[in-house]
Amino acid sequence: MEKWECEVCGYIYDPAEGDSSAGIKPGTPFEELPDDWVCPDCGVGKEEFTKLD
Repeated sequence: MEKWECEVCGYIYDPAEGDSSAGIKPGTPFEELPDDWVCPDCGVGKEEFTKLD
């Protein structure tokens, strides 16, 4: 699964880890995150993330 980086603060969303602060279980792909999910570090939306190579 691909990791995604927040363009604002550099937070990396790793699907293998999920986002426990938002109740996102490990193994959840970025594409399956809820539309209202925000970066846990700076609060921007999914549109501010880019896929890492």
